[in-house]
Amino acid sequence: MTLKTVAERVGVSPMTVSNAFSRPDQLSAALRERILAVADELGYAGPDPAARSLARGATGTVGILRTETAHYAFTDEHSAILLAAIADELGRAGLALTLLPSVGDGPALPARDVAMDGAIVHSCPYPTGSLRWLRRRGLPLVHLDQDPDPGATTVNIDDRGGAVAAARHLLDLGHRRIAVVTLVADDPEGFHSARERMAGWHEALSAAGVEPLVLRVAASTQEEGAAVVAGRLHGADRPTAVLTGSDAVAAGVVAAAQDAGLRVPEDLSVVGFDDVPLARRTRPALTTVHQDVDGKGRETARALVEAVTRHRDGAPPQPRRVLLPTRLVVRGSTAPPPGR
Repeated sequence: MTLKTVAERVGVSPMTVSNAFSRPDQLSAALRERILAVADELGYAGPDPAARSLARGATGTVGILRTETAHYAFTDEHSAILLAAIADELGRAGLALTLLPSVGDGPALPARDVAMDGAIVHSCPYPTGSLRWLRRRGLPLVHLDQDPDPGATTVNIDDRGGAVAAARHLLDLGHRRIAVVTLVADDPEGFHSARERMAGWHEALSAAGVEPLVLRVAASTQEEGAAVVAGRLHGADRPTAVLTGSDAVAAGVVAAAQDAGLRVPEDLSVVGFDDVPLARRTRPALTTVHQDVDGKGRETARALVEAVTRHRDGAPPQPRRVLLPTRLVVRGSTAPPPGR
């Protein structure tokens, strides 16, 4: 069964049938419905996607390059909300989303081999082989939670400002023995968001003469948060407050404190970052830095659609920098230190 067969049955040109599948905006709703009904009756599934891509010079697919595993992408709440927003916004433009793992220069390198019209580079801490291949292919790129790139639109949140607000909140409550839990410290090639949050904490704490205890985690998970503070919650000089780089890590710190017989916030105050639903489910609910994760994803997707469209039309790129706001949300996990 072919496209021509459907066209003959409906009494229209093959191009009209093709438009019913590929460019529905070119037809009336009634005509498209009639064509699709006849195609279904005849068992015609539509033009071959590979052939259509060759004819149009476009794949209808874009990628997102990430350092995290696919398992983390779909189980971490921040990551899942972000991907859902990106995929939903891309879908409005008729684009599908492909996950591109940030792997080395092995024989199977999706960034080199997968057909796509553009890509989002999300929180990749250093130039990987995959990123180099995306650039070598000349694909339109949008950077998300990355250092600004002069050749591509970059979408970030005000990580540093949010971290400053969180640290000042603890200082205003009277805390001076403060720990920070982070993915990186001063690594110039580390994760952009983690570096910016660390810089914000240091800015506020240094101004108050406070030298924090720095604890590093390998991943932003509850398990890592609980493990990194184990053994640090006893003794007269233990921290009275903990700043963390994510709500997941903060929830782990709360659980570890409660397991150690400490009350949150009476004995230990804990601050998260992101304000995902986990922050409200944790008991007590987390004081945290709010970012609009859904809005960040949609802004990124719209920027990529714009970049892909300009590339397809032969227009020069118009890179820009987008900085989205953050704000402190005070809930039940913070209070003055013991004795205040």
